[in-house]
Amino acid sequence: MKIGITGGIGSGKTYISQQLAAAGYPIYNCDDEAKRLMHSSPHIRHQLTSLIGPHAYTANGQLNRAAIAEYLFSNEEHAAHINAIVHPAVKADFRAWATRQTAPHCFMESAILFESGFNDTVDKVVLVYADEQTRLHRAIQRDHATEQQIRARMAQQIPTAEAVRRADYVLNNTQTANTAAEMQKLLHWIETNNHQ
Repeated sequence: MKIGITGGIGSGKTYISQQLAAAGYPIYNCDDEAKRLMHSSPHIRHQLTSLIGPHAYTANGQLNRAAIAEYLFSNEEHAAHINAIVHPAVKADFRAWATRQTAPHCFMESAILFESGFNDTVDKVVLVYADEQTRLHRAIQRDHATEQQIRARMAQQIPTAEAVRRADYVLNNTQTANTAAEMQKLLHWIETNNHQ
């Protein structure tokens, strides 16, 4: 079974993914794999170069992050153009990766699981939930960002109520003291949902 792990900024989804990895489950991190594919895929390289220009990559073949960022922030529609190149490649890469896994369950971690349509590639979705104030505090501390910057990033994600409605399982990670118990409940749920 393929399971998506998602959650708003500061919800603790990466921590939960790390706990699942420690329990022996294979985890596909969409952010990390998207970066890898943007560096290594000739198809993505060709499409990004066609979209942005030859300066999308540096002279030594590395992704030019400054050029990508400049393109992204110059027009709000530009993110959709880059996503249209990167997201299908990530989906295909995840599907190929999932077929190679021998564990009964594997996981896709993505902050934008619903927004990107990645939820179409998994059988179940786990939402890591924390209340807004908790998420805000965690993200400000972690990213050394302002409240305004974090709220702007929150606004780009689907509303929490909609994410809760669309998820198959909600893990409440507001109180980290309860996280171990919540993880045990999640592991039990995974093992009792071992069929598609």
